[in-house]
Amino acid sequence: MRLRSIALGLCSASVLALAAHAETLTIATVNNGDMIRMQGLTDDFTAKTGHEVEWVTLEENVLRQRVTQDIATKGGQFDIMTIGMYETPIWGRQGWLVSLDDMPAEYDIDDILPAMRGGLSVDGTLYAAPFYGESSMIMYRTDLMEKAGLEMPDAPTWEFVADAARKMTDRDNEVYGICLRGKAGWGENMAFLTATANSFGARWFDEEWKPQFDSPQWKETLTFYLDLMNDAGPPGASTNGFNENLSLFQQGKCGMWIDATVAASFVTNPDDSTVADKVGFALAPDTGLGKRGNWLWAWALAIPAGTQKEAAAKEFVQWATSKEYIELVASKEGWANVPPGARTSLYENPNYKDIPFARMTLESILSADPNNPTVDPVPYVGVQFAAIPEFAGIATQVGQEFSAALAGQQTAEEALAKAQALTADEMEAAGY
Repeated sequence: MRLRSIALGLCSASVLALAAHAETLTIATVNNGDMIRMQGLTDDFTAKTGHEVEWVTLEENVLRQRVTQDIATKGGQFDIMTIGMYETPIWGRQGWLVSLDDMPAEYDIDDILPAMRGGLSVDGTLYAAPFYGESSMIMYRTDLMEKAGLEMPDAPTWEFVADAARKMTDRDNEVYGICLRGKAGWGENMAFLTATANSFGARWFDEEWKPQFDSPQWKETLTFYLDLMNDAGPPGASTNGFNENLSLFQQGKCGMWIDATVAASFVTNPDDSTVADKVGFALAPDTGLGKRGNWLWAWALAIPAGTQKEAAAKEFVQWATSKEYIELVASKEGWANVPPGARTSLYENPNYKDIPFARMTLESILSADPNNPTVDPVPYVGVQFAAIPEFAGIATQVGQEFSAALAGQQTAEEALAKAQALTADEMEAAGY
């Protein structure tokens, strides 16, 4: 009896100790599947730490607006924010985010994939921890490739892809050789076209911040894209973004689709995809210049410098982006549903190695270098974007010009001339 009362006393003391230091954290996040899943598992965090969590779940564009406004005005609404590779280096450099370099040893910061760590750091200091990461790759119909008498290499050239796309196209049966983003937006067609341009030797700015849309490399990029889409793309492609192309691919109407690696689980799911058993994967194409046409992105958790609950916030970031969290998701939802693309150890795990798209996802992520995204040197970091505050607005305008060219409303030359002029004006106004 005496032992039992001592044990109960110790137990009560530990609960009281937890409660004494317990905080309620407010977390802003995006309304995607992985984040919703994390909210459902938060009881595990509370049981381990005593901290409670209040979620503010928002659509992507609204999330960006809210967290940007809050951090710029030092509003202090959130203790943790879900941000990406675009915001992190900008805000880290401004001193708006808490450094995560002091995570405990068991967190194993060196296990974070180098590309993810690089894209979420400033001068070697980590300012956001990746919840999941992605690149882009080719998803293709193995049956149509075989029918065309071709074999997809693991690392194809753009020349091969263009030839295959034209051979796969069968307009009478509504099969299009290639589906690519055409919808205007810095995160829509410009994510794809900026990454593609890198592989053609183009860049947004030279080392003096002068826009480069008047370069031969950009002319080659845009002309190649427009010709390919006119010959082998679906009708109405100028309004197609990620979701539209996903739907076309799942319906069996695309021979190839180059887009986010996270789409792999959607196109191979027999509940949603009519071609689930006929999908192969390859790296995004190159032109032999040493850069592939794939991007790099992470949704990551960051702590704003103004929070009064920094220690508790770090505990949450550690929990949600740890190896243990991946194991927790796997135990509840299966290995195919764990957050991908953030940790090296996931890709060494025998339980994950048999997932059909795991290897190509990892290779795609590893082949993207946010610190050296282009063939020629540039003054910015970021693969499918330039991490400067002005980029989102400028790239959306440029995206509208390129989308209009795809719709046949202007030539490649006209679109590039407008892109050059508007980018130069905006950069000059911003004081570059």
